[in-house]
Amino acid sequence: MRIGELAELSGLNASRIRYYEAQGLIQTVQRQGNGYRHYSAQALNTLQIIQCAQMAGFSLEELKKLMPGRTGEGLKHEVLMEALLRKIAQIEEMQQHLAGSKAKLLGLIENIQARPDGMSCDENAERVLAALQHPL
Repeated sequence: MRIGELAELSGLNASRIRYYEAQGLIQTVQRQGNGYRHYSAQALNTLQIIQCAQMAGFSLEELKKLMPGRTGEGLKHEVLMEALLRKIAQIEEMQQHLAGSKAKLLGLIENIQARPDGMSCDENAERVLAALQHPL
């Protein structure tokens, strides 16, 4: 299939597909006599894997190490499992960081909403800022 068809089927633009090819993520494609690239059906599968992996947080550099090589070597089970487990650990660490950030923001909201009756917004802002600078 030509790059336009591959782009349509994958939902990616042609320049992104050419970039992935240049990065070695898509196996070398055949060139027709007119210079057009001809992609196999496997290229669509590869693009879908790349998209899925990127949504899971894998960088292109990480993917390069995981994708089957041009020499015909396949995925190495141990390397793949290590990468997946490492990504899960990174996600869990990020979740803990985000949970801490969320808790701080919820505390800030609670403190802002606890404005004493009759206090102006400016005075409340000073009160909240003072509480942030000198936590209990």
